[in-house]
Amino acid sequence: MSDTDPTQNQDNSRRKLIAGLGVLSLFPIAKLATSFKNKEVIACAPEIKTVKFLTQDGTLVEVDVSKINGGKEKISNQALQNWVNKEL
Repeated sequence: MSDTDPTQNQDNSRRKLIAGLGVLSLFPIAKLATSFKNKEVIACAPEIKTVKFLTQDGTLVEVDVSKINGGKEKISNQALQNWVNKEL
């Protein structure tokens, strides 16, 4: 028969168990390391900025900012009332 001690046999099985757990603990670390790869970025269409305007007939329309002239002057109340009543 063999001259192995039962306590030595338990130590070997514990060492194997600890080694197995150590190897299994490396899998999440490997997964974490592979997740830091550069991912492809999908280019989206550029957002078109629009502004809402009210037309003379009362409908609301959206107009691209690039289509609007740079006139930033304020109009008087009388001019606005004349513009609204122009078609009526």
